[in-house]
Amino acid sequence: MKINHCFFPEDYYYDTEGLVWLRVNGGQIVTLGITPILTSIAGRISSIKLKSIGLKLEKEKSVATVESIRYFGVVRTPVRGVIVEVNEALINKPKLVNDFPYNEGWIVKLNPSSLKEDLRDIQTIDKCHDKLSSIIQKLRIRCFTAFPDHEMFEIGVECAATLTKLGELLEEIAIGEVVHLVSDDSAADLEMIRWTEQNGQSLLETQREGNLFHFIVKKIK
Repeated sequence: MKINHCFFPEDYYYDTEGLVWLRVNGGQIVTLGITPILTSIAGRISSIKLKSIGLKLEKEKSVATVESIRYFGVVRTPVRGVIVEVNEALINKPKLVNDFPYNEGWIVKLNPSSLKEDLRDIQTIDKCHDKLSSIIQKLRIRCFTAFPDHEMFEIGVECAATLTKLGELLEEIAIGEVVHLVSDDSAADLEMIRWTEQNGQSLLETQREGNLFHFIVKKIK
């Protein structure tokens, strides 16, 4: 299910306070990760520290800490249990949490001790849709097809000048990195399509918000 472009799998459970998700695997093991709401708040995650395998946890205890240029926070478990596996790939590639929050970006796996009881306090998306929608609107969360590595806010700037700056930025960054560009030029959507086609770059997504255009551009050459 999507809420304002943010995706929430329907067979997962969501803790609307901690902004984490749980996937139950046959009742024996649960996988825990963070939602796109939290990754949007944090921005591009630069560091993740994971708790140790074998650690016994009560509800709301920390399973990890995440850090970015603008954010430092604790990831808390909404269920009791013992950590049986951690996602060690995140140590060297923390942005996996931004890019793939529901698969490669999972945080830890737990052997729950009171799962049936603890699941009463968290909900599937059909039951917490309104609460998550309210949080997204209140915090002005915006989700995209690909999580941006770079941001460009070009308000009040003519599109031609904006595209020149975009070209200069793309020359400096690595292939595969993603730019989020915001423009209020009324012709920006048509100009962006033309520019990316001429320059061989990938326009992944366009979103309209009032008089603003949000573009997601990926460097492919």
